[in-house]
Amino acid sequence: MTYYDDKASDYITNLFVPHDKILEQILEDIPKKGLPAIAIRAEEGLYLQFLARSCGAKMAIEIGTLGGYSGTWIARGLVDGGKLITLEKESKHADVARENFAKAGVADRVEIKVGDAHETLKTLAKDAPFDFIFIDAEKTGYKNYFDWAMQNVRVNGLIAAHNALRRGTVADTTSTETDAIATRAFNQYVADEKRVLSTIYPGGDGMLIAVKIK
Repeated sequence: MTYYDDKASDYITNLFVPHDKILEQILEDIPKKGLPAIAIRAEEGLYLQFLARSCGAKMAIEIGTLGGYSGTWIARGLVDGGKLITLEKESKHADVARENFAKAGVADRVEIKVGDAHETLKTLAKDAPFDFIFIDAEKTGYKNYFDWAMQNVRVNGLIAAHNALRRGTVADTTSTETDAIATRAFNQYVADEKRVLSTIYPGGDGMLIAVKIK
């Protein structure tokens, strides 16, 4: 029997997520500054930091910056001298994120690139291999982002993708929501990929994780 629910999620968050006024303020300010309220949860943020540190990430990519909340968690998980390159399509979002990275004390290890991520990624292949790649952008683009990640992450490097459960709609095969269909297809695509060891962490809205094994 599965017991994971909001109560269990709150328990994990209260137990393991450190009280951090800056992170809490960043999360609260994102919608106040006109950005969509779609940032990851603190529970998921800690998990991203855990993943980055567990693979000894020094070079990381984030696809989808929003207000810099998830990027702050990732940046704090990097090893000494590490760098996060985060990609954002909207300049307004990038401006907010830039302020938040400075506020969180991680601006020295984060570079924001503004523009269409599909195009920006083409310019970053020269800096490969990367240690950790986090995907949190338009769901219909996940497959292409993952394919790029597979070509540019090192063996034993990690790829993570947010919204793997899509508010439960991926498990509802009758759902015709565009993003649900795209996410369901993406999850299956990764599950069928033999070059990775993959699963879905069920916290928050679900985090697909894939370790490149060959």
